[in-house]
Amino acid sequence: MIKKVGIRFKDGGKIYDFCCGAFVLNVGDHVIVETEKGLGFGTVETAPEVVEAQNKPAKPLKKVFRKANEKDLAQVEHNQALEREAHAFCLKSIKNLGLQMNLFSVESTFDASRLTFFFTADGRVDFRQLVKILVKQFRARIEMRQVGIRNQAKMCGGLGRCGRVFCCSSFMDKFEPVSIRMAKQQGLSLNPTKISGQCGRLMCCLTFENETYRQLKSNFPKIGKKINTKSGHGKVTRHNVICGRLSVRLDEGGEVEISLGDIIKDKAKEKTKERTKDRR
Repeated sequence: MIKKVGIRFKDGGKIYDFCCGAFVLNVGDHVIVETEKGLGFGTVETAPEVVEAQNKPAKPLKKVFRKANEKDLAQVEHNQALEREAHAFCLKSIKNLGLQMNLFSVESTFDASRLTFFFTADGRVDFRQLVKILVKQFRARIEMRQVGIRNQAKMCGGLGRCGRVFCCSSFMDKFEPVSIRMAKQQGLSLNPTKISGQCGRLMCCLTFENETYRQLKSNFPKIGKKINTKSGHGKVTRHNVICGRLSVRLDEGGEVEISLGDIIKDKAKEKTKERTKDRR
């Protein structure tokens, strides 16, 4: 039986499980943990919980090394200053070398032995000369990591058109596939400027309500279908999924908005469908 705790290393980043051992930890506590790259500084995001033997993870959990002290916090401040310095120096070097790349973030390991430079670019970039310059300047291991535009938005953060902090940088652990079909499902304008986020890709929030809309629309007749209503026979022109209503253009002329309960079902067709289901 072990006690696991959820640790996050950066805002909006993924939460990783660690074995907290005998430490008494609370949400918000800063800790030093063992990682594949050495010791790391993180924050407790989920309270410790006991893991039963049958739910034990396949791989042993890495351990919480200790609670962070004042010296560790001072090291974190030093690392942040180093990251700002490295970012400014790298931008200058990129300009001098004439490289077509957009540097947007620099991260340091807790012991400052490795610096990771994050950038976006339209294609492959030959940054070998840049790495040599950075190694000579900072005397540390240098890693250049090219990422997509959505990852840039997640790491940099910002405000969306809704006025709230980006979903990807506030609570989303990973990106879900987003398609234009989701916007159609929700009856949104297909204008790219209205359904795209600051990153230029389709907004992640389109996925949040997609399943609800899909289930609700399964009860609606398709647009263009002929139906019988209490007001007469007509063709479906629009859906108001949230209110459970639809617009129908009547054959006699005019358009009415009705609820699903106002649709007069064809009993003969219903019986045929039931027979078909029974045969299956």
